[in-house]
Amino acid sequence: MGDFLGAVTAFPTVVFSFALVVVAAYWLLVLLGGAHFHGARGGHHGHGHGGGRHGHGGLQKVLGLGGVPITVAVSLVVAFAWFSALSGRVVFGSGHGGVLLPAALVGGWAGARLLAWPLRRLMPAPAPPPSRRDFVGLGCVIRTGRVGPDFGQAEVHAADGSSAVVQVRQSLDDAAGPGGVLRAGASALIYDYDDAGEYFWVMPAVPASG
Repeated sequence: MGDFLGAVTAFPTVVFSFALVVVAAYWLLVLLGGAHFHGARGGHHGHGHGGGRHGHGGLQKVLGLGGVPITVAVSLVVAFAWFSALSGRVVFGSGHGGVLLPAALVGGWAGARLLAWPLRRLMPAPAPPPSRRDFVGLGCVIRTGRVGPDFGQAEVHAADGSSAVVQVRQSLDDAAGPGGVLRAGASALIYDYDDAGEYFWVMPAVPASG
């Protein structure tokens, strides 16, 4: 037992021992609900894209660790590097620390890459990123005094409960029909999206029967 503790607390194993404690503490917090599980395959929030997520996602792919959450990839590298450093320390002794450190890093990467291959098959497919076309088919409330083929805004509520004010347009044919003029406070239905103009086409909502 004393030899084991000596190997764990000696260089270079001690470097990975500290990292392994941090990893274990993180996963303990995840199990207890005190930390968030960060995934490289998670969906994006909103219509923007985070540069940091793309950064570490690209690095994961270069290292052959893509397709698994970044926290899982880091945990695997740390665990395999710790085991490689400990094994090297036991086999080769204390006089090869300068060689064992990079060798342990290589061992951590190789072990993580080997295990990441079956793990990525078990990971759920990422949800598609949000699109403005998700609003097509939803009802909205007009927020401007009028809506025409060249002007108009409306408030729409997404399926997740969030709301947004979007640009809307109404064709002259729809406006010419009975009850077709859309004004502030009127309910409307989004039936199409114009990619070039970045606005939605709306028509008067059909009153609920009954």
